[in-house]
Amino acid sequence: MNKNQKTKEKTCAFYASDYHFEMITLPYIEKNLEENKEIVVFTENNLEDTMKTLMSRINLKEEKKNNIYKINWKNDDLNKFKQIKNDVEMNKDLIIFVKGKENYIKNINKNIEKWTKKQDCVKIIDCYDVEEIGKHFSEIVTQYENVLSTTGEKKIEK
Repeated sequence: MNKNQKTKEKTCAFYASDYHFEMITLPYIEKNLEENKEIVVFTENNLEDTMKTLMSRINLKEEKKNNIYKINWKNDDLNKFKQIKNDVEMNKDLIIFVKGKENYIKNINKNIEKWTKKQDCVKIIDCYDVEEIGKHFSEIVTQYENVLSTTGEKKIEK
């Protein structure tokens, strides 16, 4: 978890399937792409096929679909860290989604912290599989400031 990160904005999300993750994040991603923010999606499994299926079924302009397709939806962590390094050097606003099991999220976050140590225009959204976390849901939520859902990002009431 992001618990010790002082410079990054902390948000979480919870999903039941790959399609559910994509449906939750797609409006948020689309909005931020329009604001010229860089989007990186770390994922334990390849999301290319499910994203193509989803994009074929939604009503979006081709230009917006193309921008969403440009995101690397593969499980390709090394190249994503290279992209983060480049974006940080260019001082770009960066939104990083980390989707997977709790241990994967923890490990990716440790590496993100190293690659973005002095960068404060980075937002990290940790996306947890609800089946895996089960009873730990409320414990995880307390580690974050915001939660992303299908209705958008909301401040978590403490």
